[in-house]
Amino acid sequence: MKNTYLSCAALLLAACGGGSAPADTSRLDWTEPADLVATDATLWGDVAGTRASFGSVDVRYPRAVPFLGEQRDGATLAGWRGERLSVQLVVWTAEGLEGLCCTVGDFTSDSGAKLAGIGRARFVKYVISDSFLPEMPCGARPADNPAHLEPDLLSEETTLDLAAATLRPVWITVDIPADAQPGRYRSTVEVAAKGFEQQLDLELEVVDRLLPPPSEWAYHLDLWQHPSSVAEIEGLEMWSDAHFRAMEPTMRLLAEAGQKVITATLNKDPWNCQTEFPYADMIVWTRLGDGSWEYDFTVFDSWVEFMMGLGIDKAINCYSLLPWNSELHYTDEVTGQTVTVSAPPASAEFRELWKPFLEAFSAHLAEKGWLGITNIAMDERSPEDMAATVALLEETAPELGIALADNHFSYRRYPQIQDMCVSIFADMDPADILGRRAEGKVSTYYVCCSSGFPNTYTSSQPLEAVYLSWFALAHDYDGFLRWAYNSWTADPIRDSRFRNWAAGDTYVVYPEGRSSIRFERLREGIQDWVKATQLRSELALSSRADAREQAARLEEAIAACGDRMPFEGWQDKLNASKRLLNELAR
Repeated sequence: MKNTYLSCAALLLAACGGGSAPADTSRLDWTEPADLVATDATLWGDVAGTRASFGSVDVRYPRAVPFLGEQRDGATLAGWRGERLSVQLVVWTAEGLEGLCCTVGDFTSDSGAKLAGIGRARFVKYVISDSFLPEMPCGARPADNPAHLEPDLLSEETTLDLAAATLRPVWITVDIPADAQPGRYRSTVEVAAKGFEQQLDLELEVVDRLLPPPSEWAYHLDLWQHPSSVAEIEGLEMWSDAHFRAMEPTMRLLAEAGQKVITATLNKDPWNCQTEFPYADMIVWTRLGDGSWEYDFTVFDSWVEFMMGLGIDKAINCYSLLPWNSELHYTDEVTGQTVTVSAPPASAEFRELWKPFLEAFSAHLAEKGWLGITNIAMDERSPEDMAATVALLEETAPELGIALADNHFSYRRYPQIQDMCVSIFADMDPADILGRRAEGKVSTYYVCCSSGFPNTYTSSQPLEAVYLSWFALAHDYDGFLRWAYNSWTADPIRDSRFRNWAAGDTYVVYPEGRSSIRFERLREGIQDWVKATQLRSELALSSRADAREQAARLEEAIAACGDRMPFEGWQDKLNASKRLLNELAR
C-alpha cells in the first residue's frame, strides 16, 4: 500500500491514464442532490486525511458517514469464464478531494498470462429515496414518509471532487473473458486525487467453467421497457431517429443482462398513466369513412426491429386488450379528430373494436415473421375480464400467444397461456411448471409495490436483487418479471421517488445507459441461476461417486432461498450458496 502525495499533473498521468477526460456529450445534468440532513460533525472528529478501503457489495454506504468497517487493502474475486463479478471500495475524506479517479490495472497470472482491460471502476452517486411502508405498500405516498439519500447510480464520470467529511463508493466490475486461462491473477486498483494516492490489491480466480453469453441464457428475463421515457427525459421528438439513437445504450444494457422480451403496446397507454410519462402510441388506428379500419404499424415495426437488432428477440409481449381504464382511441378519417371510447370486455364495443384489429395484426405479424413469438399480454386483470378476452382471442386469432401477469391466484384457469407470470405471493404447483415447460411454455414470477422483500427499491438491500433469482431457483421458475425497467420519474438522476410506490419501484437503470447497484446485482443473480441450473444438470447425469452428495448440497442451498420474508441470517446463507456454485464447479 502506498499513501503518497503527488502533483495534480503527475497524478493524472500516473493514475488516470494520461491526458484529459473526454468531453461530456450528455444532454443531462448529472449533479447529485444536496444532503437532506446536516452532517453529524462528531462522526468525523477522529478522522484525519483521506483513506480508501475495500468494502462489501452488500452494503449501501452513507455519504455523510466515514467508513466504519474493517479496512482492507486487498480483495479476492472468483468466477467462471464469461462471468461478470463486482467488488466495492470506498473513499472517505475529512478535508475534501479534487479530481478523484480510480483505475483498475491489467490482471496477470503467476505464469505471465495477462487479462487486459477487463476491470472497470465507476463512482456510485446518491439519489433521493424513501422507505417501503408495510402498512401502505401501494398507493399515494404520505407526506410524512421521510426522504433520505441512497447510493445507487453508477456514474460514467472519470473524475469526481469530494467535499470535506464525505464518503464515496466506487463500484468495480470485472468481466472474465470466455477464453481466459483458468488460474489466479493479480491486479492493482489505483485511487488518486490531487495530493493523494493509494494502491489496493485485487486478486481474481478464474474457475475452469464457461458461462454462456447472455443471449444463450435460459433464464426468462422480462423487464418492461418504456421507450417514451427516453424521449421525454432527453427532450427528443417521439420515435424520431434521435430518439432511437438515444435508446440504444439503455436497451443494450438490458440485452447484455439476457432480456428475452420486447415490451410493445397496441393502442392507448395501457396502464392509464401509472407512470410519470404516458406510453406513446406504437400502432395508429384510423376509422375510415366507410366504417372500416386502417392500422399503421410503422412505429411498432421500427421498435421491434430496433430491439431485435440489439439481441432481444425471443418474445414480443403486446399490451393490452385490457387497458387499465378500458379505454381505446383512434383517429376519425372524416373529422380528423381523435376519438376515445370506453370498451370494457363485457361490452359490444370491445368485440367490435378488437376483432378487426386482431385479424389485421395477426396477418401483419405473419408477414413480418413474428407471429410465432408474439403474445397478447395482460397485466393483473380480473378473472371475469380475462375470460372474455381469452374467448375473443381463441375465436378470432388463436394463432396468437397469450401472456399474463396474474395476481388473482388463478393461473390454472388459463392452461393455454404461453407466458404465465404469477405474483411472488402465489404458488405454482411444481407439476404444473414441469408440464408447461414440456410444452414449451414459460412460467415466471414477479414482485411489485406490494412486496417489501425481496425487491429492487433504491432502499432495498443490494443482495435482495440477487435473491430474486435464487427465489426463482427455489420455486423452479423459468425467470423473473419486473414491471418497469426504465419508467423514469420526473428527475430520475436525483430523485427516485414516485407518487404511488416506494422509491425505485419504477426503474432499475438511469438515463443514457447508466447502470445501478440494483441492476448489476440483479444481473449477478441471473448468472447464479444459470450456473446453478448447469450444475444441477451435470450432477444429475454424473457417475462420480460424490455426485449425489454434491447434488444434495446444491439443492439444500437453493431451498434456503425460497422464503418471501427476510429471515435471520438470510444474507449469510445466500452468500454461502453463491460460494458453493464455484466450489462445485472446481
